[in-house]
Amino acid sequence: MNTKHTVGLSSTEIAGLWATYINDSLSICLSKHFLQQSNNEDVKPIIKLTLDISQKHIEEIKNIFEKENFPIPKGFSDEDIDLSAPPLFFDLFPVSYAYGMSRMGMMTYSMLLSNVAREDIRSFFSKCLTSTLDLYNASVNLMLSKGIYDRPTMIPYPDKVEFVKKKEIFLSKWFEKKRPLNVLELAEIFFNIERNYFALVLLTGFIQVVKDEQIKEFLTKGKDLAQKQIQFLNHTLIKEDLLGTVMINSEVSTSTVSPFSEKLIMNLVTILNTQGITYIGHALATSARIDLANEYSKLIPEILQYGKEGNDILIERGWMEEPPHAPNRKELAEN
Repeated sequence: MNTKHTVGLSSTEIAGLWATYINDSLSICLSKHFLQQSNNEDVKPIIKLTLDISQKHIEEIKNIFEKENFPIPKGFSDEDIDLSAPPLFFDLFPVSYAYGMSRMGMMTYSMLLSNVAREDIRSFFSKCLTSTLDLYNASVNLMLSKGIYDRPTMIPYPDKVEFVKKKEIFLSKWFEKKRPLNVLELAEIFFNIERNYFALVLLTGFIQVVKDEQIKEFLTKGKDLAQKQIQFLNHTLIKEDLLGTVMINSEVSTSTVSPFSEKLIMNLVTILNTQGITYIGHALATSARIDLANEYSKLIPEILQYGKEGNDILIERGWMEEPPHAPNRKELAEN
């Protein structure tokens, strides 16, 4: 006789489901705005696919939580969007949005999948990863067909396999001649430039429509931080006689009417900032040249500080939904 051992959700499973619910409820709001305003018949299927994926995730997580008698997160809803607002971004930007978010999603879901054990939760995150991969492929194919995919730096193919002979040259110490950038470092530079250009577009649009001066100042600081990273990374490429990277599709409309609540905007920016720490941390771990590692190390505290400022605003405004947490045993003992 086969006995199935049934257990509740672990803390890592709750964390993954909860964060996915919050992020997908936010994504639904953006997708609804893009879909409402899009007149491009090539772009609409990508927006609909993005919306459909997020809505399916939400429904599945609701079903799981309801079976567990677990409270459903509030997340974001139609209260956080104004579908009558004019378009904030030009027609092709939703494709860049789907591309950027699917890249982050694939990384997030693969990590979440490796953190969960219960069969139904593994099945859920496996489907999340597959559907996000489908979105990534669809968005890249459309970007290539529209000529808006920013290709990474091209290098001549090597004619032989080589091994590192001198660690001093490979690590490029401060006062020694620096070796050329390798493909691992070039990849990190390109995708961090691309990620920051994506942030620049969003922040430019959001600064244009928010009315609250504290939030506008916070967003402006984020734009400056993104520009600083782009400048450093592009300067690194130019010093190596490589062309810098400029995002092709970066148009923001002239609208000053916000399609999104300031709560949604602040949460989206802090979420993207958290992802930025992950990407810069990965670049730091991958880069062997000391000059690169040093600059990445300087950026991380700035990104962390910016994130703290964003969290402070969210908490002050009552806009940060608190993740489920362990009981406070000391407080319980005092009662």
